[in-house]
Amino acid sequence: MKLISLCPSNTELIAYLGKTDWLIAVDNYSDWPASVHSLPRVGPDLQIDMERVEALNPDLVLASLSVPGMERNIEELKKRNIPHLIFHPHSLKEIAADLLRLGEVLGQKECAKAVVKRYQDVIAQYTQLAKKIEQPPTIYWEWWPKPVFTPGKTNWLSEISELAGGRNLFADIEQANVQTDWEEVSRRKPEHIALVWVGVQSEKIDRSLVKKRPGWNKLEAVQSNCIYVLEEGLFCRPSPRLLLGLKKLASLLHPDIFPTYDEVDPVLQK
Repeated sequence: MKLISLCPSNTELIAYLGKTDWLIAVDNYSDWPASVHSLPRVGPDLQIDMERVEALNPDLVLASLSVPGMERNIEELKKRNIPHLIFHPHSLKEIAADLLRLGEVLGQKECAKAVVKRYQDVIAQYTQLAKKIEQPPTIYWEWWPKPVFTPGKTNWLSEISELAGGRNLFADIEQANVQTDWEEVSRRKPEHIALVWVGVQSEKIDRSLVKKRPGWNKLEAVQSNCIYVLEEGLFCRPSPRLLLGLKKLASLLHPDIFPTYDEVDPVLQK
């Protein structure tokens, strides 16, 4: 089949099924695995060039609603009668369901089942290890610094936090995306701070700027230097790569309990 992916997480789903050779184009932000780097690009996920998508005559386009504004892509695909699938997961369970669904559509049902089995085994392993932590520390996830955006309860990062032996600082708010401010974050007194600025490469994020925010020098996370700059690709995309992010986070929070981070994707290990 000739496939086009309109966002990085969809490209990653295809990769976990071992079918990146079926891709004929991807969005501008798809950067994993390395084999997709040479593929034609159809634009950033919020400004997809549908003329180009249509001209490539794909058998199937993988669309998404994981970012506000992607609805325009769906409307254009429908208007042009381009065959497509839409993914909109919020949880680790829904990501697994999407992988199974994609496997069914691509004729890779058994492969998808095997990947999901490994995915679920990793989650089960970390669930058991996390039970050893009696007082999970709070983690403030920063998607954007000003205005401040952070995940709420219904985002997968709340689950990742718990599996890593922590707790999302804003897990009490029943929504996936929370807009707040530095004062509210400070009031909640995070014990760890994770900077994952959407669309910004981690090497371009200066963690020292956090210490200059009004009143933040008094926070436990700042005083204990528990400020992490983390890769957007391991924490902000709804694909099984989140479990590689989990592996990294857990080793930072509780190195005496969780496996050491070695950059090896636990879902791809056989």
